[in-house]
Amino acid sequence: MKGSFSQLLLLFFLFQVANAQQNHAIKKPNVLIIIADDQGWGDLGFTGNRSVSTPNLDQLAKSGVVLDRFFVSPVCSPTRAEFLTGRYHVRTGVSGTSTGRVRLDLDESTITEAFKQAGYKTALFGKWHNGGQAPYHPNCRGIDEFYGFCSGHWGNYFNPVLEHNGEIVKGNGFITNDLTDHTIDYLNKKNDQPFFLIMALNTPHSPMQVPEEFWNRYKNKNIQQRGSIPEKEDIEHTRAAMALNENIDVNIGRVMNTLKKNNQLDNTIIIYFSDNGPNGNRYNGGMKGIKGSVDEGGVRVPFIIQWNKIIKGGRTIPSIAANIDLFPTLIDLAGIEWKNPTPFDGISLKNLLLQENYQPNDRIIPSFWANETSVRSQQFRLSNKNELYDMFHDPNQIKNVANEFPTEFQKLSSWKENWLKTVRTELPDQDLRPLIVGNKKMALTKLPASEAEAKGNIIRSSKHPNDSYFKGWKSTDDKILWNIELESDGLFEVEVYYACTEKNIGSEIEMQFNGASISNKIQTANNAPVMGMEHDKVLREESYVKDFKPMKLGKINLKKGKGMMELYSKHLNTPDDLECNLITLRRISE
Repeated sequence: MKGSFSQLLLLFFLFQVANAQQNHAIKKPNVLIIIADDQGWGDLGFTGNRSVSTPNLDQLAKSGVVLDRFFVSPVCSPTRAEFLTGRYHVRTGVSGTSTGRVRLDLDESTITEAFKQAGYKTALFGKWHNGGQAPYHPNCRGIDEFYGFCSGHWGNYFNPVLEHNGEIVKGNGFITNDLTDHTIDYLNKKNDQPFFLIMALNTPHSPMQVPEEFWNRYKNKNIQQRGSIPEKEDIEHTRAAMALNENIDVNIGRVMNTLKKNNQLDNTIIIYFSDNGPNGNRYNGGMKGIKGSVDEGGVRVPFIIQWNKIIKGGRTIPSIAANIDLFPTLIDLAGIEWKNPTPFDGISLKNLLLQENYQPNDRIIPSFWANETSVRSQQFRLSNKNELYDMFHDPNQIKNVANEFPTEFQKLSSWKENWLKTVRTELPDQDLRPLIVGNKKMALTKLPASEAEAKGNIIRSSKHPNDSYFKGWKSTDDKILWNIELESDGLFEVEVYYACTEKNIGSEIEMQFNGASISNKIQTANNAPVMGMEHDKVLREESYVKDFKPMKLGKINLKKGKGMMELYSKHLNTPDDLECNLITLRRISE
């Protein structure tokens, strides 16, 4: 009897241990994706840069796995679309970086939707750049918690205007620090649900605004390594980029410390990469090309993945991979069953990451932007001009070896030609989609100047639409126009964000759409000064910004339909004084 009781206790204990092990094995991993903006492959210590201090990223590379030949698109929004969908951006409707061409088609599934459906909390802190109005807005694409901005770049990094789940808010301090603060606060909120979190930083993208603490470390620094075209390098720009990269690194250290403190580190898959090559002719490992180029230097970026105790760290893997691989890889690693309605163009890297001696088959990865296309195999790149380069020995793409490797040349040429005839044709030459207004998923619709066009004398504050505003209002014939589709009838409250001096108090602004109009007179001056240059370390090309203030035009009933939403002045006291950067419509009722 006594022996039987002991055996029962032993069996019960073994059952409990087995059950605990099973529960541990099936525990869903957290996922943290950190994306830098315009950070090149050569911008970090672990990739060979001797001028910058990035100890936290260097340590992450040492403890994790580095994919040494990881490719993205040449610019921001296409890379983000490919990460979100696992598909070539030309399939997804993303054809530009501004003026509405950044919107991810609504029939595309996103990685955030897949993880949310699998029971994950989802969040994005930072830059979205794949649509600013519902149903393209991040809160409509699988993101539960959003704090950041939807545009391509931002004009002010200190206490900037941002948004939180669709509502306009004011940031707190330097933007990278602020986004990190929100990430840390999110990590500190203990919850039984696993999280899928994206920290999408917007540096070292220009304008080159840098906290003085970091700028002081680099403003007189001797830059040891130069870009592949030294005469085109702006050393002050390089110094500012290095300072911003160190600031990123410090903030990543803060996040890693939080994960450790919360005992979240071992069960979190951490990925770090950048969205394109460097935004300047600085050191990039001797590769040809920078941001915007389909050459190697424009599309190869730093990449690290860490999952303690699951993915063996301390390795550098030379096999080519791409951002289109992240969606299939992460659902595979997390054990998520997801039937994608549109086939992935990427592949799962699970075996490559988990099996040390795994030898993948060769593959071809295309790079496309601005009607230029190159394709990359493990050893070769076929350029936009159909020149073949041996990337093992010639990263600066100097010697065309098409005659020496005719078989490889023919293979890549045929693949590229077929890709252009089939996949490339899925991207329309013109984006004719109207902006969606009044979608019921969100109360507030924001129509920024970056997604409008002007008629008459009105001009942009910069040739770069993102973060620009309209000025030069001279007469009542001048107009700002948004091509929109109002999705359903409703009562809306309309606000215009404006600036003007006392001279235009009493001037009247009117909004009109399909015969319905509403107007109001300016009651208060907003003589806002131009901002930005006080923090810039390099003369910017983008627009400076102003502290635009909202003015209520009132409430208006609008009918479902398509057309041009127009903003104009019914009465203008003084020309060249009134400015505008945004109009908002808040649905009040059906």
